[in-house]
Amino acid sequence: MNRLRRSIRSHKAVAAAAGVMVLASLVLGAFLFQPWRLFTSSSLDEALPVATASRVTTPGVTTPGQASPDSTAPRSGPTLVDGPLVVRTGMFQSQEHPTTGTAQVLKLPDGSHVLRLEDLASSDGPDVKVWLSSLEAGGDWYKYRSGRYVDLGAVKATHGNQNYAIPAGTDLTDLASVVLWCDRFSVAFGSAPLA
Repeated sequence: MNRLRRSIRSHKAVAAAAGVMVLASLVLGAFLFQPWRLFTSSSLDEALPVATASRVTTPGVTTPGQASPDSTAPRSGPTLVDGPLVVRTGMFQSQEHPTTGTAQVLKLPDGSHVLRLEDLASSDGPDVKVWLSSLEAGGDWYKYRSGRYVDLGAVKATHGNQNYAIPAGTDLTDLASVVLWCDRFSVAFGSAPLA
């Protein structure tokens, strides 16, 4: 009888230890894979980067009824707005997940650069980053780790229009694509060539 009780206790201990291990594995798997993200999405609609306004000056111009000013003094005229200039652009193509939209590298009037994603539609995932890559878009997604890339930070939303500042001094000449990169699993959700 004692032997039977010891055997039952032993089996209960093994079952409890196995249960704890299964539960720990489920918690770790949920933390790593975040499966609920298959059913979540987010949206953001950022405006184009702010344009700067500059006054056009016209020397020696008077309005009717005004006394004639010094002809060398500048006068205010209409305001001109300098907007961002599209330097490079491309359409997203799907890789590991369906991804659509447009990527644009914009040059702002102050000389800085911004990456703008327009009409982006992709999947949610853990640790998804926006990269500028020296490798061409498409093809095998595991290749992007072997090329030069500039990490612009976490993707702000799975859908919409978004702006990402490109660090000052970044050499854009050999950067060939924009990649939505899942850093945790080293996969590209989608990529866009920059032409």
